[in-house]
Order: sequence, then structure tokens, then C-alpha cells
Amino acid sequence: MDQELLARAETFRLEYPWQGPRPIQGPRYPYFGREILNAGLAALLAGANLLLVGPKATGKNILAESLAQLLGRPAWNVSFHIDVDASYLIGMDTFRQGEVCFRPGPVHACVTAGGVCILDEINMARNEALAVLHSLLDHRRLLEVPGYDRLTLHPAARFIATMNYGYGGTRELNEALLSRFVVLHMPVPGEAELISLFQVEFPGLREEAARTLAALFLDLRQKYEAKEISGRALDLRGLLEALRLIRLGISAGQALSMGLSGKCFDSQERALVEDLVALRLPADWGREQFFAEDSDER
Repeated sequence: MDQELLARAETFRLEYPWQGPRPIQGPRYPYFGREILNAGLAALLAGANLLLVGPKATGKNILAESLAQLLGRPAWNVSFHIDVDASYLIGMDTFRQGEVCFRPGPVHACVTAGGVCILDEINMARNEALAVLHSLLDHRRLLEVPGYDRLTLHPAARFIATMNYGYGGTRELNEALLSRFVVLHMPVPGEAELISLFQVEFPGLREEAARTLAALFLDLRQKYEAKEISGRALDLRGLLEALRLIRLGISAGQALSMGLSGKCFDSQERALVEDLVALRLPADWGREQFFAEDSDER
């Protein structure tokens, strides 16, 4: 990464040291993409709200969690769906010890503590839920909570939103909301990035196996983009889980069925995915073909 940006991130961490009880946790998997990491970190250091746009399996949430870790701030993840409303985000009245009191929602808790608020799949949110965020996301950085004090953002608080076109229930963001973000379009990971991910997660993975799995995933993406299959089998987490099963002695055919093709409930689609897998990997391949004998079985 850019050394000047890393130095600025270090200055940010020293200026706003985290001392709260919520742990700072990095992502489960590393994000490979220096240019995107640099751009995202620069946006947050500049105080901008960041919108990550991209199709499935491009690492939007991994990038968001990586950026929060670089800033030394904990992340609050808010997943939008039809039932998320303003009271869930900001807070609501509740009873405590026989009295009515205010119970903060995740956005309220995050911005007052100075965390990184990850608004996951923001284009699935109801307009009423998003409206309460407008004044938090612009230069005012505050929100009037009716019946309670004004909510003012901690100077270290940052917002990262993610969105994916094509999911059921998604919608276009209105211009007022979109104008409050800078946008990063996430690139689709290529062969090199996939191989790096496999080898970092599985240090004992043979290079030939890593290349074969990367080629299989790119085959699935090509079929997905051509609309020949749905996104169910385009599941990078599922592929990684299949590798874990193989390391425990499950055959490649069974493991990849459990991690990828088994998620296709249409018989024709499942058969197409199984054919793609069979073209790349013999079903009877086992642990010996994927992992070196001295591999770390963590």
C-alpha cells in the first residue's frame, strides 16, 4: 500500500485511540487489491462516506472490514432488509427497571463511539429508513432524535455502504443519498487474486490445485455473467468451505457438491455446475492431490 496513506492512518489511530469494550476485528480473509485499498483508505481519511459497488464475490465486506482495521476502529455491520426501519437504526423507547428509556440502535451506538458503520446492501433499504441518515451523512454530521438529545457524530466515525445490482428487492439509490458518497466500483478478482487467497488461507495447498480452483471459479463467473446460471453456485465462501472438507478427507466431488452445486435447487442448473466442476477436477481427487503431506491442518 501507499506508505504516505499508511502513515496518515497511523496518525489517525494516534489521534483517535480506541479504548472502548468493542474489539477491533479484521476480516476473515485478506483483501487483495492495492489500488482499491489505497483509494478506499484515502476516502475515509478525507472524511468522506464510501459506497462500494460491485457484483457478488468481489470482496465488498472484506474491504470494508479491512479499512476499519487500518483506521483502528471497530465496525458495526447493519444489514438492510425490508423490516429495517428508522427506529431500528437510531433507537427506540424501551422499559428498563420500570421506567421508559431510550435504547440506542446500531447506527446511534456506532457514531457516538466513533466506529465504522458498514451499511450492507444499502439499496435494499426502505426510503423511510434511509431518510434518517441524510443529515448524518452530509456536512452537518448530526441528527435530531425526537424527544431526546441531538445526536452528533464522533469525529472518528465513518460510513461505508455496500450495494450489489441484481439481487431481489434491490432498488436504485435516490440522488440525494448518492450525492453523500464517493463511489468505488469493485473489480472482479482475477486468477492471481484468487490463487493468493487460496494460498494464504491454506498454506499447504499445492499450486496446481490452487490454479485449478481459480479456473473453476472463473468458469462459474463467466456462466453467471452470461446468465446461464444463477449466483447460488458463484460462492467463494462455499469454495473455501469445500477445501476445508477436502482437507478433512472428503472427496473433491462430494465437497464441491456440498459447497457449490448443491446450492442450485434447479436440476438443470445443478447439472450444468456439476459439468463445469467435472471438466476441471476429477471427482475422486482427495486430500493428497490438493495438499502437501506436511500441510498445516489448522
